[in-house]
Amino acid sequence: MSNKPIIGITMGDAAGVGPEIIIKSLENKELKEQSVPVVIGDLKILQRAAELLNSSITFKKVTQNDEFPEMDDPNKVYCVDLDLLPADLKYGQVSSEAGHGSFEFLRTAIELANEKKINAICTAPLNKEALHKGGHLYPGHTEILAELTNTSNFSMMLSSPKLKVIHVTTHIGLKDAIDRIEPERVYDVIKMAHETLHKSGIETPKIAVCGINPHAGENGLFGYGEEEEKVIPGVERAQKEGIEVQGPLPADTLFFRAVRGDFDIVVAMYHDQGHGPIKVLGLDAGVNITVGLPIIRTSVDHGTAFDIAGQGIADEKSMLEAMRQAIELAPK
Repeated sequence: MSNKPIIGITMGDAAGVGPEIIIKSLENKELKEQSVPVVIGDLKILQRAAELLNSSITFKKVTQNDEFPEMDDPNKVYCVDLDLLPADLKYGQVSSEAGHGSFEFLRTAIELANEKKINAICTAPLNKEALHKGGHLYPGHTEILAELTNTSNFSMMLSSPKLKVIHVTTHIGLKDAIDRIEPERVYDVIKMAHETLHKSGIETPKIAVCGINPHAGENGLFGYGEEEEKVIPGVERAQKEGIEVQGPLPADTLFFRAVRGDFDIVVAMYHDQGHGPIKVLGLDAGVNITVGLPIIRTSVDHGTAFDIAGQGIADEKSMLEAMRQAIELAPK
């Protein structure tokens, strides 16, 4: 019986680069030494990707009913084959089949995690248009995970070697995001950031909170008092509990200060405020971690890259890093 963490890797949208970056990542010897990877997807599509890449990986088909802890053959990659996709699925095209498949791969992984058969989930990217076309009206992975685990309080954390960002709001329009920012939510996200970094080994994480308006409102000069109404009460509550947090601070200089090392993590108010700085640092370095779930979930921080799917040139660095983070965070 293996005592290594079992990492469930969902294939994402199979018309994108997911199968390719999974194959490339699984050729990394270090990952196989540190974990038992189990791909949840479609075996024939994985084999097609392996042929495209001239990979020597050998797959072993397994089912949800198998005893996963017994599996640890370093010469094989295990695959829970849901067999949902046509063999001639076209690369780089939105399809209902691929969208439905990406949902089912994730749903199955969540079931396996709930049954304690896998210790963490690492997700390849899905395509939101295809997901909707397949009948699943979710903004993305995070919201599916939250609903299927009955989690109401969660947040998206982006992690790169130089910067970590956690979000108060994510996949909603900017006007709606500002409406939804409330002191309780700001406090909850600060606390999730503190607890996540503390568990990872940082004794007293240094947290910085972005303002909503330019210059964090500059004492009422910009905006309509959103910082005073929506952000400051949440920050002060966290400070009273002993959390080392500052803010709201001007976002235009805050991310520079965090990269410099002044802070361990930045709390962003909305999607682009947090995603932009991470992606400027490099798409291949970022990892998406859903914080607040009862299970560990990491993901690449890039999309399906339909424009290069099927060409064998997709970069696996973000997937590799996502797998490493899953191994590190998985309960032992």
